[in-house]
Amino acid sequence: MSGPHLVNETGCEDVENSRVQEGPDEEEVGFDVDLSPNNRIDTLDSFIKPLVLDEAALYNLACRFSKVYQHLARTSQEQFLPTPVTRLPTGKETGRYLAIDVGGSNLRVAFIELLGETADSDGNSVADESRDTIRMAQRQRVRRTLEKAWPIQEHLKMDKAEDLFSWIGDCIAEVVADSLTSDATKGEIPTELEMGITFSFPIMQESVTEATLMPMGKGFAITSDLNLHNILLAGYEKHTRRPEDVDEPSSKRRKLFALPKLKIAAITNDTVATLVSLAYSVKSLPNSRVAMGIIVGTGCNATIPMRLTALHESKAKHVSTKIPEAKETVVNTEWTIAGAAPPLRELNITTKWDIELDSACARPGFQPFEYMTGGRYIGELIRLVLFDYLTSVAGLSKKALPANLVQEYALTTTYISSKVARARLDEELADELALSLPPPESSDWNWDAESAGAFRKIASTIQTRSAGLIAAAVVGLLACTGEIQLKDDNETGPQSPQANGPASRGSINNQMNSHSTRDPAALSEISKLRQPSGSLGPIVPVLSPAPADWQSGPEELVVACTGGIIQNYPHFKQTCQRFIDRLIMRIGPQKSGISVFLREASDGGVIGAGVLAGMVSGR
Repeated sequence: MSGPHLVNETGCEDVENSRVQEGPDEEEVGFDVDLSPNNRIDTLDSFIKPLVLDEAALYNLACRFSKVYQHLARTSQEQFLPTPVTRLPTGKETGRYLAIDVGGSNLRVAFIELLGETADSDGNSVADESRDTIRMAQRQRVRRTLEKAWPIQEHLKMDKAEDLFSWIGDCIAEVVADSLTSDATKGEIPTELEMGITFSFPIMQESVTEATLMPMGKGFAITSDLNLHNILLAGYEKHTRRPEDVDEPSSKRRKLFALPKLKIAAITNDTVATLVSLAYSVKSLPNSRVAMGIIVGTGCNATIPMRLTALHESKAKHVSTKIPEAKETVVNTEWTIAGAAPPLRELNITTKWDIELDSACARPGFQPFEYMTGGRYIGELIRLVLFDYLTSVAGLSKKALPANLVQEYALTTTYISSKVARARLDEELADELALSLPPPESSDWNWDAESAGAFRKIASTIQTRSAGLIAAAVVGLLACTGEIQLKDDNETGPQSPQANGPASRGSINNQMNSHSTRDPAALSEISKLRQPSGSLGPIVPVLSPAPADWQSGPEELVVACTGGIIQNYPHFKQTCQRFIDRLIMRIGPQKSGISVFLREASDGGVIGAGVLAGMVSGR
């Protein structure tokens, strides 16, 4: 088993058995084109124009996404899947839980301690209550200990399910063993440990402790449905055997096998975990409410509360038969699967490079939106476009190019994020590329400022498009549930909020009701808490006089976000936020002055697994 280390989920490992990109032969080099500097810039701009999306196109996409999402919620058996989570945490949950996060690139295991809330303030004034609210939002609510992370190697992804989960069991056992010998728990050996698990793959659930893993994608070979509860416990079980059960030296038996059993308290997917993580850790700032969660890392997904009446009868029944009093549920959208792709084709957003990447995937057509936004695929998409430009426009032979520009999936998103996106000058980038991405020794071509600049511009354009697509999907999903209003080109007014909208919200969002405050000093502190670094001011303009429905101030819908791309790729989150701001304000201020704010839920998968375990345990 490879040793644990922290890794960045912005890309993927090299893919085994990669094919080599075809390109022009050496005798084809040389095109009758004007390659003067100014013309090269114009030619590059024209070449990548299909990848550029303006605000109008993204707004139209958001409107169409909204309608498609409503349709999928009522019809699809693969998307908008109900989960057994029918409420968000109260913020008062406490306890220590083992948490596992199985991602597309990494496995994380940690102990999560929920600290709950402090005693309520005994102050009576509005100012005291406001400052108490701020202190509660700032205080630490979660403590993580003994955390380890491992990359999921390509051979593990290709192995049988039993082998993959046996390795996962070994990793879990390593952290549990560390816990039993740590100063915090030394001398206390429980008979079993309560555990929460997060998966970044599609799962079907009828109860919070059981889940069926659907075909995985993201480079994993598992294609059959799996009972996650059983296969997880089976992978760890060998570490719970007592010394008398095996014929091993006594010292080795104690080290390897005398571990407590596991009790699975909760299983969920990574987006639901992100949502409950932020809802617990931040709770809510005044006039703020956590409305949905997104993952933009190796893959991409979203979750949002929806009323059962907005779902297909069979989906709603999954929840109501187990929890008769439930009126709504947190829905796992799986918004990257093909059912949500028609708007991308209808608006001609899908390019020839997207089609090329899709057709070469292990599962062509399965997740078109993820192929445009997920860290596993962005590096490959950039490689395809750059290879096409260098061979068909610049006239280079594939034999003259660096091997990582010719071989599929050899150019990773991680490399582009760390080397290309962070470069300040084309000349500096050319020097870096000559060292880290050199052409073959036989080539008489090398990187210069122009070719490095083309690389950087292509990468920037593709990631800007990705941020715009995520923004359109977020806005479309919020409109689908009636949280915000959009207006189609053919409509005379904004779309009416659906029955699932804020006015009819049940238990989930009522728990996230905002605290009101009118204290100027407190509002100033709140503003500082909300503003991202480098922000130029509030998103929603202040109107005078304020609309009556604004009450004590404009409302902020928080989108909990996590993942290597949105957290670590340079400027991605800020670009996505700008797109969201413009789309929200395109038809003027929203009702109640609503704005939408991306807030990071760092390591939301592993923390959310612990939070959900605490919610189920009821402490």
